[in-house]
Amino acid sequence: MYTDKELTIRPIIAQDLQRLWTLIYKEEQPEWKKWDAPYYPHQALSYEEFLPKGEKWIGQDDFWVIEVDGIVCGIVSYYWEHQPSQWLEMGIVFHEAPSWGKGLGTRALKLWIDHLFTTMPLVRVGFTTWSGNARMMRVGEKLGMQMEARIRKVRYYNGVYYDSIRMGLLREEWTAM
Repeated sequence: MYTDKELTIRPIIAQDLQRLWTLIYKEEQPEWKKWDAPYYPHQALSYEEFLPKGEKWIGQDDFWVIEVDGIVCGIVSYYWEHQPSQWLEMGIVFHEAPSWGKGLGTRALKLWIDHLFTTMPLVRVGFTTWSGNARMMRVGEKLGMQMEARIRKVRYYNGVYYDSIRMGLLREEWTAM
C-alpha cells in the first residue's frame, strides 16, 4: 500500500469486487471508456459473470485499486510487453468523471512507478495511449516521461484516425527527479 494524502493505491481485496464491478462492467458504454482505448469494444457483464474474473484480481501484484478518501475510484495495472527483458507497460483508469482533471492520476501513477521501481529490477516503465487522450499524455509529461513513439493514424474512433502514443521513463531519469 502506498499513500499520498487522501489517495491510496493498494492490492485488491474481496470487499472491492462489488465496487469494481459497478465501475467497470455494470454499464454497456461507461463514460470512462471514451478515454481508455475506446477503439476496443467494451461489454457489460452481470455481477455473476464478472465474479470469476474479479476473484482472480484479489491480491495480485499487477492490478491494484486507487482509493480517494477511502472510496475505490479506479485502478492501476501493469503487463509484460516482454518479460525476459523486463519490458513492462502500465496503465491507469479513474472510472468516474468527478475524479478527472484534479491531478489524481499523476499522483497515483507516481506512487505506482515508485512501487514498480522499488519492487522489480526494471530499467524502464511506460504506457501506451492515443492522441485523443490529451489528459493522459499530460500525465506522462508531468511525470517526466518521454514520448518514445508516435504511430500515426492507427487508432480509429468515431470516424477519425488517431495516433498511438507510447511514453516511457528510465529508472535513472526517475531517480534524478
